Amino acid sequence: MGKSTILVTGGTGNLGSLVTARLRAAGREVRVLSRHSAEHPVDLRDGSGLDAAMAGVEVVVHCASSPRGGDEEAARHLIDAARRAGTVRNLVYISIVGVDVVPLGYYKSKLRVERLLEGSGLGVTILRTTQFHDLVAQVVDMAAKLPVVPLPAGVRVQPIAVEEVADRLAELAVPTPSGRVTDMGGPEIATLPDLGRAYLAATGRHRRRVVPLRLWGKAYAGFRRGGNLTPSHAAGRGTFAQYASERASGARAGRG
Repeated sequence: MGKSTILVTGGTGNLGSLVTARLRAAGREVRVLSRHSAEHPVDLRDGSGLDAAMAGVEVVVHCASSPRGGDEEAARHLIDAARRAGTVRNLVYISIVGVDVVPLGYYKSKLRVERLLEGSGLGVTILRTTQFHDLVAQVVDMAAKLPVVPLPAGVRVQPIAVEEVADRLAELAVPTPSGRVTDMGGPEIATLPDLGRAYLAATGRHRRRVVPLRLWGKAYAGFRRGGNLTPSHAAGRGTFAQYASERASGARAGRG
């Protein structure tokens, strides 16, 4: 395989840092793009620094994303810079299972980014995955700050290990684009309250009471219908129980 240069946006984040490590371990030339990068300081919100960072790049892996907004503007800047560079053959994007059927604001934004990429005239690869294990843990940890632990009733999730998603993105980060590839889901489907109980128990909070809470709105209805699931593509191997156990043992080691 040639030494094509790969640009990773959000390369210091949870997923992007793992993708970067895998690509470098495979001997690939990687540029990590972030606002605070010493070599390639880029602000995707206004596109500053992008042209210099994009020079000579053949593959872009776009991991940068923010639930607070701005993803579409960032994608437009990225697409425009890739066109100007003239060397980009594949723009790889990480999306979420259900962005087209669950009307959550963040999901709608991710879907619009998919559409921008597909209409850009560039070679693109789009991978949708289910939620990462650590997102489920964050939801439970936030809820656990309250006297009881309220979690959405009837919402099932199919969490996947972020490491496995990083493996797949590294595989896809080649000059030949693949278009929309097969969705990737975790190995098991369970309700959020059940996973919450398992996670609290694994992290030594057995006595915390989980209260399934009925919510309202179209996004909640979309989750209850299972729009965020891909049972026929349960490609992941690492279970949420394994993740919770490793996180608990890591916390104990940190205290030791």
